[in-house]
Amino acid sequence: MQHRIYESYQQLLKSSVIFSFIFFSIIFCNQVQAQRLTKEQLKDTVIPSFSIYKDSYFITGIPTHTGISKETADIKYQISFKQLITRRDLPFDSELFLTYTQKAFWNVYEFSSPFQEVNFNPGIGVGRPIFDKDDKLMGLTELKLEHESNGRDSTYSRSWNSLSFSYHARVNDKFLLGVKAWVPFAYKDNPDLINYIGYGELNLNYDINKDFILDVQARKGNKWDWKGSIRTRLTYKISRSTNQHIMLEWFNGYGESLIAFDQHRSMIRIGYIIKSPDLDLLKIN
Repeated sequence: MQHRIYESYQQLLKSSVIFSFIFFSIIFCNQVQAQRLTKEQLKDTVIPSFSIYKDSYFITGIPTHTGISKETADIKYQISFKQLITRRDLPFDSELFLTYTQKAFWNVYEFSSPFQEVNFNPGIGVGRPIFDKDDKLMGLTELKLEHESNGRDSTYSRSWNSLSFSYHARVNDKFLLGVKAWVPFAYKDNPDLINYIGYGELNLNYDINKDFILDVQARKGNKWDWKGSIRTRLTYKISRSTNQHIMLEWFNGYGESLIAFDQHRSMIRIGYIIKSPDLDLLKIN
């Protein structure tokens, strides 16, 4: 028992060192960027009470790690929203908000088109902007309590809870960098989950030009092996006046769905996406 506790502590320590390095790298890079939103300008910026939280999309595709068939091709879709409860009324100009994300995997090409999995992810959090000594926007932070499950019981039940902290910053006019770290709890029904999703993720967002955006998310499990995931998205803006895009996504690794978090998957999908405006404040000059 003591050995397992010590091993868990060592893995958490390793992950903390890595994410601390990334966190301070973000802050350092953020110091050298040029024009940024000021504190006074942010006060005059209208932020909607209800908005898209994570990207919402409807995409379909095929596997690259196994044969292509009606059973292996699928549709994946996600809906996500955020509701502000308070607007900078809390200490340190912070905001209280609710979030909800639902991600589904639909085997639409099979007979009777069954759903393979639906993941539910509600959360409550506090967010606040971070300013430098000149009152210019450095980044956006969130502290969240989250639950994620597939709503099933018995041997098919998958769920976990976490307390997470995230920080996002703009490195330059084209490049956003973000890190999210979490402390998981109440996942004893799936004790191996953290071996595949780890203790955090790194997010990179790059505006190639006015039409194309590259978005990369990386996770690493808590073991010294290759378990983890890389999710790469290339989006093309189909409307200059809205946030609608066509998206090409490649997911490679573990943990894309809760029901099969310990199974390697490599999927290429394409479809329609509504990009989240949640980090747009970092792009305003």
